[in-house]
Amino acid sequence: MITNFFIPELNNHDVQELWFQQDGATCHTARATIDLLKDTFGDRLISRFGPVNWPPRSCDLTPLDYVKSLVYADKPQTLDHLEDNIRRVIADIRPQILEKVIENWTSRLDYIRASHGSPMPEIIFKM
Repeated sequence: MITNFFIPELNNHDVQELWFQQDGATCHTARATIDLLKDTFGDRLISRFGPVNWPPRSCDLTPLDYVKSLVYADKPQTLDHLEDNIRRVIADIRPQILEKVIENWTSRLDYIRASHGSPMPEIIFKM
């Protein structure tokens, strides 16, 4: 997918200032994948084993990691089962949780803007 779709699509855009960020999934961090992404993004790659290490369970990835863990909890074996799980998990998310996620996300963005992108100290999130 990276070779056949993503990289060719990037060639249609000005990506000189673009950063690429991904989670630590095994297929994302295979040597061939990391090498290809390093060739494409240089030091603007945020990934496990990349020039900028992205720690597992980072505050920016955790909400989606949590949803993913619920979707795959019963190891769906069919696409219909997977889709049912996705619908169920999304339907079970309380609006108050979404509000807190958005508040936390915007406060992190505010911090990043104010610090001109410097690394964030450990942050305690309120749920």
